[in-house]
Amino acid sequence: MSGCRHTLGYLMALLVLIALGGGAYLFLNDLDGPQIVMIPDTGRISPHQDIQVTLSDAKHDIRSITVSVRKREDALVVFERGFTSASPIQKVTFNLKNTGLRDGPFQLEIKARDTALAGFGSGNVTTKVWDMHLDTRPPSIKVRTTAPALRRGSVTAIAYALSEEVDTTGIRLGEMFFPAFRQANGLYYCFFAFPLKYSLEAFTPEIVARDLAGNVTRTRVIVNAMERAYRSDTLTISDRFLDTKMPAFTALVPTASTNLERYVKMNNEVRADNEKTLLEIGRRTAPNILWSGAFQRLPRSAVKANFGDNRTYMYNGQKIDHQTHMGLDLASVAHAPIPAANDGTVVFAEPLGIYGNLVVVDHGLGLQTLYSHLSEIMVQVGDVVKKGDTLGRTGTTGLAGGDHLHFGVMLAGIEVQPIDWFDKNWIKNTITDRLAAASR
Repeated sequence: MSGCRHTLGYLMALLVLIALGGGAYLFLNDLDGPQIVMIPDTGRISPHQDIQVTLSDAKHDIRSITVSVRKREDALVVFERGFTSASPIQKVTFNLKNTGLRDGPFQLEIKARDTALAGFGSGNVTTKVWDMHLDTRPPSIKVRTTAPALRRGSVTAIAYALSEEVDTTGIRLGEMFFPAFRQANGLYYCFFAFPLKYSLEAFTPEIVARDLAGNVTRTRVIVNAMERAYRSDTLTISDRFLDTKMPAFTALVPTASTNLERYVKMNNEVRADNEKTLLEIGRRTAPNILWSGAFQRLPRSAVKANFGDNRTYMYNGQKIDHQTHMGLDLASVAHAPIPAANDGTVVFAEPLGIYGNLVVVDHGLGLQTLYSHLSEIMVQVGDVVKKGDTLGRTGTTGLAGGDHLHFGVMLAGIEVQPIDWFDKNWIKNTITDRLAAASR
């Protein structure tokens, strides 16, 4: 009997130890509090700027968040929330507009708690403190270049100084944005265009500068804007062209039932998607000028179509479409080698819809050149090229009806007048001399 009691006591003690161990595991298994990420995290903030905080926990749900501001000895809770929905990730947004803070330094404290059993069930706590500066003054802008003359379809340059560091700045024109880039001399350089889609009356560019605290300044840019006439052209689409070219695009426009319908969809829907891709490619640019001198065109080539041509497309005597041609069509011999128009970096080198095999070279400050319909691509993304280096060979890929090069000049992904850039005097008067004068 004594042996049984001894065994029973041992088992009871073992069960107690297991229970204690299990409890200790539950309490001590997770002593890490939630992760706290704040956006923006620039150290400067304005009262009306929204602050987004993301809370995350690897093992438990988020229970609550408390946000306080501290200035000298004063402390004020500005945001507090307990989460009723169970989730290991929570996002909240708040601002400081009702805090009564004045410009100057303060501390922002964020305390987050999870649902762990640690702390006798109160959860793990993370407290994070940021040294901040309240800033309600927007940046001031001082333009250092004279008012430019600018024709519709072309580009000009502007240089200006800002009173403080900024998050974003450039020229805004409706939904279009041409970014500016800070140079070693402290000035911001910006190339911007008078796009074809804008009339003289609608062309109202403005400089926009947003500082690290979110304060924004806008000022109109004085421009001597001028109209430029563009010609009209008619293209007849033949059955031979449709039967030869369009079956290759079945996968791009699977809803089309005929080659003619396929062509119209390519010329509209796929073209629109390609233009969105060009806008994205336009963001892949260097913050400084990579090129020098006049740009080079395809040697011994004839111009078959101009930038800005208003094209009407006809089939069997009926109008089927209308588009604006956004580059130069240059024809030489078949499979002619294509030189880089100027120094730069390859940022795109692959097929793209209506353009076929496409190469895009970045020349800095948002300026890029486009080479399409290539039969062969001979460079890859990241290659640094010099003026005259071979990029590929002309061809008939994409919607090309014959062997040629569609050459384009883009600014922030928007195609502009290419012939300007072949003219060294235009470049000197419109771009380089203006920027040089601004730094004196």
